[in-house]
Amino acid sequence: MSSVFHRIPKRHLPVAVKGEGMYIFDKDGKRYIDGYAGGACVSCLGHSQEAVVEAVRDQIGKMAFFHSGMFTSEPLEELASILTSDAPEGLARVFFTNSGSEAVETAVMMARQYFMEIGQPRRKKVIGRRSSYHGAGLTGLSIGHQVARRAPFEEISPSVFHISPCYEYRGRLKDESPEQYGLRVANELEQAILGLGPDTVMAFVAETVTGTTNGATPPVPGYFKRIRQICDYYGVMLILDEVFCGLGRTGTLHACEQDGVAPDFLTFAKGIAAGYQPIGATLVNQKVYDAIVSGSGTFKGGYTYSGHATACAAAVAVQKILRAPGFLDHVKTTGSVLAERLKERFGQHPHIGDIRGRGMLMTLELVDDRSSKHTFLPSQGLSSRIYKNAQVRGLITHALSGTVDGYNGDHVVICPPLIADGDSIQTIVGLLGEAIDAALLEVRTNAA
Repeated sequence: MSSVFHRIPKRHLPVAVKGEGMYIFDKDGKRYIDGYAGGACVSCLGHSQEAVVEAVRDQIGKMAFFHSGMFTSEPLEELASILTSDAPEGLARVFFTNSGSEAVETAVMMARQYFMEIGQPRRKKVIGRRSSYHGAGLTGLSIGHQVARRAPFEEISPSVFHISPCYEYRGRLKDESPEQYGLRVANELEQAILGLGPDTVMAFVAETVTGTTNGATPPVPGYFKRIRQICDYYGVMLILDEVFCGLGRTGTLHACEQDGVAPDFLTFAKGIAAGYQPIGATLVNQKVYDAIVSGSGTFKGGYTYSGHATACAAAVAVQKILRAPGFLDHVKTTGSVLAERLKERFGQHPHIGDIRGRGMLMTLELVDDRSSKHTFLPSQGLSSRIYKNAQVRGLITHALSGTVDGYNGDHVVICPPLIADGDSIQTIVGLLGEAIDAALLEVRTNAA
C-alpha cells in the first residue's frame, strides 16, 4: 500500500519507469505515447534528451547548489542572458523561481513593490479573468478562476476582481466580428479599473493563450493590443502568464509575439527546463528593476532554491535546443499538421463543438449538441471517461470538465512534445478519436 498522498487518490496510477522520445514506459512494459508533454505540457523536448541529461550530470559534478543570495553561478548568468537576449521589448531582467505558481506570485509582488517604491501605495488591487489559471498557491488561485479548485479556499484568499475571458466560441455574438468581440471584452478591463478606482489598481493578469481551465483558447486579433493600451493609459502593470503557452509551444518563442504586445512581466516555467529540473522565471521590465534598485535596493520576495545552479544548467541546455536553427520552424509545421489532423478527424464530429488553439497547443471542446452548444451533464463524467479510455489505449492526454463556467462542459487539451513528427501526430489523433468515441458510447449506454 502506498504512503503517498496522491493528488487524485482514487485514480489508478501506473508506475512509470522509463521515458524515451515521444514515449513513456510503465513497470509492466506498457508503452504510452505522450500527447500531453509529460502530463502537464512540461516535457517539450520529449524524454531522455541526452544533451540535457549530460548538462545536469556535469553541473552536479561541479556544484549542485548554493544560495543565489550569496553567490551567483555560471549557469544562472548564462540562462538569464539567453532569456533576456530575445525577450519582448523592455523585459531586460529575469528573476528565477521553482515553478510557474511562484513565477506569477513574484510578478504580482514585484508590481506591488514597484508602486510602493515610486510613491503610489494605494495601488494594490489586481484584476484577473474568469476561466483562467495562474497557479496552485493562494495568490495564483485568487487571480485565476478555476472555480472548483479554488472553492475551498475562497474565505482565506486575497480579493481579486475578474472580468470576462476572451472566449470567442462561447462569447462572440452573431452580429460581431472577431475584432469587435475582442474590443468589447477588452474594454471590460477599463470599466473595471474605473469602477475600482484608477489610482488603486496595480496589475492585470492574463494567460496569453489559456491552458487547461477552458482549454487552449487563443485571443482574437487586436484583443491584447487594446488591453495594452488600457494598461498604459491608467498606469496599470500588464502581467502575461506564459507558463503553459510560452517558449515555443505556440510556434514562436513567446506567444505574445503573435499578438504584437510586450507585457511588463512575463512568466515561464514548464518549457524552461522541459521537466529535467524544476524551475520557473519571471521576466521583468527594466523600469521595475530600476525603481527597486534605486529605492529600497532589495526585492522582498524570493525562494531558497531561486536560481538553483543545476536547474539553470538544465534550462540552458533546453533553451539552446529551442533556439537552434530550424527548431521553431519545425514546431510551426507540426502545429499546422496537428490542427489539420484534428479537423480531419473531428471537424464533422457530432459532439465536437470547437477545435481551437495555437501551434502545438490545441483543444477539442465537447458538446451534447453542436447547434445549441449544450454541454453534457457533469454527472455523466465524460472527461474522466475520455481520460481512462485514452490510458487503456496507451495515450497520455488530458480531458477536463468545467470548461464553460467551472462546472459544466468538457474539453481535451492536446499538447505533445515539440519534437513530435507527422507520424506521432497521426497516432495521437487516432487514439484520441477512439477514446472519445468509446467514452461517448459509455455515456449513451448509461443513459439508456
